[in-house]
Amino acid sequence: MGNREDLLAGAKRCLMEKGYGRTTARDIANASGVSLAAIGYHFRSKEALMNEALFQAMQEWGDELAAMLAAEVEPGAGPLERFEAAWDRVVESFTRLRPLWVTQFELLGQIDHVPEVREQLVRGIKEAREGLAELMQGIDPAADPERARLTGAFYQAMLTGFLSQWLLDPDSALSGREVVTALRMAVG
Repeated sequence: MGNREDLLAGAKRCLMEKGYGRTTARDIANASGVSLAAIGYHFRSKEALMNEALFQAMQEWGDELAAMLAAEVEPGAGPLERFEAAWDRVVESFTRLRPLWVTQFELLGQIDHVPEVREQLVRGIKEAREGLAELMQGIDPAADPERARLTGAFYQAMLTGFLSQWLLDPDSALSGREVVTALRMAVG
């Protein structure tokens, strides 16, 4: 790897170990084995490096989840069965990636003061919604963009809400089966 890639890997490690706000440029330099000056050379600032590391980590999570779900969900499964299987995998990833989720909530609280992060999050929303619609219900965003947008936004809102509850009290996190039961109660 080159210095740029080493810095990104070190910044991702720091995100997981220390969080966004508690990571210093020196922490990243030490974790990556690269000089402090290289941060400015490759990324302009520690914040720009941390932002890119965060978005790379989120992309990696999405790719990993997609692969896991493709292997776990039975072909021909209905939307609720797909959702139940997917939900359980998502909650499993919460435990392993807790620092990543804490960092996201930390940034959401500062979004009015960090416009470059807001811009990146806004750009990522469409991709996340389309990905969730495809993962959870098998909707092809190219074939049915409006259905993918609406369905993805719904899943995104559910995940964000349940994630915030899980961060506060992981022991009370709902399983996929419980969420499906609750959905049936809500519409029935």
